Amino acid sequence: MKKIVNLPNLKMVNLGQTAGSMLKIFKLSSLKAGLPPGTFVHVGVQKAEKVKITVMDYDSGSCEIAYPDHPEECAPYRKKDKITWINVDGLHQIDVIEKLCSCFDIHPLTVEDILNTTQRPKLDVFDDHLFLVIRMQSYDSDSRQIETEQVSLILGKNYLISFQEKEGDTFDGVRYRIRNGKGRLRKMKADYLAYALLDSIIDNYFSVLEKVGEEIELMEEELLNEPAPDTLHRIHILKREMIMLRRSIWPLREVINSLLRGEDTDLFGEAIHFYLKDLYDHTIQVIDTIETFRDIISGMIDIYLSSVSNRMNEVMKVLTIFAAIFIPLTFIAGIYGMNFNREAGPLNMPELNWYYGYPFALGLMAITAASLLVYFKRKKWF
Repeated sequence: MKKIVNLPNLKMVNLGQTAGSMLKIFKLSSLKAGLPPGTFVHVGVQKAEKVKITVMDYDSGSCEIAYPDHPEECAPYRKKDKITWINVDGLHQIDVIEKLCSCFDIHPLTVEDILNTTQRPKLDVFDDHLFLVIRMQSYDSDSRQIETEQVSLILGKNYLISFQEKEGDTFDGVRYRIRNGKGRLRKMKADYLAYALLDSIIDNYFSVLEKVGEEIELMEEELLNEPAPDTLHRIHILKREMIMLRRSIWPLREVINSLLRGEDTDLFGEAIHFYLKDLYDHTIQVIDTIETFRDIISGMIDIYLSSVSNRMNEVMKVLTIFAAIFIPLTFIAGIYGMNFNREAGPLNMPELNWYYGYPFALGLMAITAASLLVYFKRKKWF
């Protein structure tokens, strides 16, 4: 149990609405330096117009869906016998997040972590609830980049609260099963709901990695056929995205391993451990795939440099062949362009006054060029 020792008066500050990039987000994080613990600061980009709260209250026989206008309306769900899933889209309205968490006696430091969207995956254990942070990934086909979003989960005995930065996620399949009573979700406790959400997020990693794999294949073809500076730029983007994915999934492995060990909590029952093991295996598969892609992308940089070097060598070879052909032609043209006077003595050039001297010189040049081309071809220089 985390202790509360002389917590200061809570302040509400919003620093994230003007942030337009990841670099700005980290700069905003530094602004928290010196603030007392429990100071509520939204660190991140505002990704939703307003905070939206959705409540799904269900058991094996029924399912009710509500959209509360005020966070205080969620307080009665804490004492219900049914399983309640409260999903919050949008984190920029700090007062809404603070009021909702106060209805469930959530620790102020946990609220602070929810509002800070730069958290790494982690697990905090309290007496009556768990706090999990996980990174949800999605692939934007238009920009051909991976987008990341922080998802925070608070798991209690009969409730689960999820906080997302914006509306739109990978949980539609879970919602469908709850609404229609498909599968075992409606018959299980809140811990199985938490597993289902985690499983949905991790399974989406495979979809994202599949898109990345297709992107890598296209990049490899481009590298071998026609590499360009934009190709190198795209390789560096892929490399950064793999680093981001690795930072998102590696700590998650330890989080799931802690849940499997059941350290200091009984909120995940023994019946869920089998599913957590499967989740752990999926996490290992994602990590292996990411490591493989990282090695491939690192090798692509070497391929790019080799391709550019080979292309330059081909260009230089063609230019060298042209130079080698024109050197003797220039020599011949220079000889016959010296305009010696035939009356200067015995060392004259009779071809200068020869009727066929001009076509003879051109023919000599053509024969010389053709002979050089045949020689280069036999040597397999081109």
